Amino acid sequence: MTGVTTAFSSLLAPVFAQYVDLKRALGRRFDNETRTVQSLDRFLQDQANTYPDLSAAAFQAWCQTQEKVASGVRRHRMLVVYNFCLYRRRTEPQCFVPDPALFPKLHQRLRPYIFSELEVARLLRAVSKLNRVSSSPLRPEVIRLAIVLLFATGIRRGELLRLTMGDYDRRDSTLLIRETKFYKSRLLPLNRDIADDMDR
Repeated sequence: MTGVTTAFSSLLAPVFAQYVDLKRALGRRFDNETRTVQSLDRFLQDQANTYPDLSAAAFQAWCQTQEKVASGVRRHRMLVVYNFCLYRRRTEPQCFVPDPALFPKLHQRLRPYIFSELEVARLLRAVSKLNRVSSSPLRPEVIRLAIVLLFATGIRRGELLRLTMGDYDRRDSTLLIRETKFYKSRLLPLNRDIADDMDR
């Protein structure tokens, strides 16, 4: 197990730290989940006189601080705390564990819109008319290439935003996609037309 990498300050700080360290030692990045645990830790520290431990009332009060976010995000954060409580119960059988049946329901996912080739062609024509600006002298070309890559390769928006010139291998016509959704990298072969666009 790795050493403590994240600071916590409430009475549950040692358990929080052990939990985060365990998840990271198992290969999880655990960044968003760690922020959720830190949020709960700060709440318990600030409310130590009212809630000396993570109880049903403390959990309910913390959940009320999360009401500004979408229900799906709130549900995910509550599940992070639920999983932490299950971990804690291994050594403290009497500790509180929330009931996930009471968590907000998943919000309905938006149906993806699939652009037709005609719509993409219209987008590319519109992009060619974009003004160049001093901070982005290649603005029309860059946005054109972004649209082509998104449409023709199916890469995700975040993967596109992380691309650098060094990720393109001109000799093999491949694109290195780094830090994908599952924290793995992959080589993406490009067809000749896209490779030509990249070369230009």
